[in-house]
Amino acid sequence: MSTKDYYNILGIPKGSSPDEIKKAFRKLAHQYHPDKQGGDEQKFKEIGEAYGVLGDDKKRAEYDTYGRTFNGGQGAGPAGGFDFGGFDFGGFGQQGGVEFDLGDVFGSFFGGGRQRQRRGRDISIDIELSFKESIFGVERRVLLAKVGTCTTCSGSGAKKGSELITCTTCNGAGKLHETRQTVLGSFATSHACTTCNGSGKIPKEKCATCGGHGVMRKEEEIPVAVPAGIEHGEMIRLTGGGEAIQGGASGDLYVKIHVKEDKRYAREGTDLVRALDVKLTDALLGATYKIDTLDGEVSVKIPQGVTYGERLRLKGKGIPSRGGNRGDLYFEINIQIPGKLSKAAQKAVEVLKNEGV
Repeated sequence: MSTKDYYNILGIPKGSSPDEIKKAFRKLAHQYHPDKQGGDEQKFKEIGEAYGVLGDDKKRAEYDTYGRTFNGGQGAGPAGGFDFGGFDFGGFGQQGGVEFDLGDVFGSFFGGGRQRQRRGRDISIDIELSFKESIFGVERRVLLAKVGTCTTCSGSGAKKGSELITCTTCNGAGKLHETRQTVLGSFATSHACTTCNGSGKIPKEKCATCGGHGVMRKEEEIPVAVPAGIEHGEMIRLTGGGEAIQGGASGDLYVKIHVKEDKRYAREGTDLVRALDVKLTDALLGATYKIDTLDGEVSVKIPQGVTYGERLRLKGKGIPSRGGNRGDLYFEINIQIPGKLSKAAQKAVEVLKNEGV
């Protein structure tokens, strides 16, 4: 299935700011809302899907890097987790004095009522690699100061040995319910209880380490496995490697890769190319060169009569593909022409010239 161009759907360039994205969404959602005369439900859904991705920093980063997001299929889907009710549509949205909640209306089109799980904050870091590390892969360990699960209470927030009792705010349901009136009728909504964070239980005695929060700021060492063949600017996503939150899922850790340049090599897909300086006499007569490569020292046979710019292939010494196979290493011949010749060398060249070489 082809990837949708969400920027084109909202009518904005790729480098647009969050405010420009939001402004474009407001305008189009107002124009195409199904309850408005001349509205278009399908177009409205498409606009919502585009904003669900571009209006979320994490999903937008995934979309810009990979052309898709990683929470199932292309993009975030129409019910991508943002609240339409927070937008002012310039007067449209109130009819007959009744509050018109666009969040409820939009959710009704796609089977709303699903409660979104609370998530911790995402974290983004940068890692610099040598060129060789980017070719063969490497494991790095990074030390981060972030909010993590309390190891004393394992995230429960309760003192060791203390029992959990029923939350009095939600009576153990973990949710608080309310009924809202819209132009389409009554809608029952619910949200997680903030007292027990949706668990329905609270500790009788709080954990002394985290103060009953279940999470705390601490230093944590996280292993980052960098795959072989990764390129400069690529992003690695570690699910759950971000900050923790009580009663919800941890955020994600995004690792942006920066590869140091190696002036000897150029990448061409899964192949590597490097220049090989060859003496004029070796180009004419042939020779064998010992070359230090990323795989160690190798012998390269220079065939007699090799020409400038010709490439010699060393099979299987290139970049590993995601399937495990490696590309090839090419040596591009650069014949060194001497700037000055001795009298003997000049005579030898004159002999070659007389022979028509």
